[in-house]
Amino acid sequence: MPLPLPRAASPLRVAALLLLCLPLAACVSTGKPVKKGPDPMHVAMYGAHPDERFPLPAMDISKVDPKYFRQQVAYPTSELPGTVVIDTSNRFLYLVQENGMAMRYGIGVGKAGLEFEGSARIGRKAEWPRWTPTQNMIAREPERNAQWAGGMEPGLTNPLGPRALYLYQGDRDTLFRIHGTSEPWSIGKAVSSGCIRLFNQDIIDLYGRIPVNTRVVVLQQEVPQSAPLNGTPIAGASPSAVGSAAI
Repeated sequence: MPLPLPRAASPLRVAALLLLCLPLAACVSTGKPVKKGPDPMHVAMYGAHPDERFPLPAMDISKVDPKYFRQQVAYPTSELPGTVVIDTSNRFLYLVQENGMAMRYGIGVGKAGLEFEGSARIGRKAEWPRWTPTQNMIAREPERNAQWAGGMEPGLTNPLGPRALYLYQGDRDTLFRIHGTSEPWSIGKAVSSGCIRLFNQDIIDLYGRIPVNTRVVVLQQEVPQSAPLNGTPIAGASPSAVGSAAI
């Protein structure tokens, strides 16, 4: 006697089985972790500056702690808007803004930067400055700095980077500088020489925002931050137009 043929499944039954399989399919993993790339906003913020006197290449931000990227943050302070506050302990520079806000930049701190405390003013600004190491810097690292005792010409390898801000007290040059860097890995660290260094793209941004005679306050013993300040990173607002001093 022949066996009975199986009944064809109804369309409703087939649809029900397919719906049951969907959650199972969603749980299947390929075993390959999804690699998240850099934020496109940060990539743009630290992109190339081809129109500079020395065309500035884009910066590799893949290994940078995001807290050191330029960003607007809440920053309650008694300092007036337009003041620059340098917090050497926490490795941040703040440009005080209205309504309890500030533009915050990550910084690297050298020995000279750890020796200066108090207030000063921006006495001079320079685009693509020459760099001349101080006698102390030459004595501390002669193999590195003695060859430049007569000064180094501007360029991509110049330790001051594309911009420099010179701090004065009255008419006296303090030899304290805020500048760019040819060593972006040093941001967030205390290095052996130099003053206050920013990413090259950040010093260009800061330079465009502040005029000569801007007040600068340097803090050495700020309370360490237990958590990063909340802030919204920005892709770099258009800077105000200000003049630059001769190199």
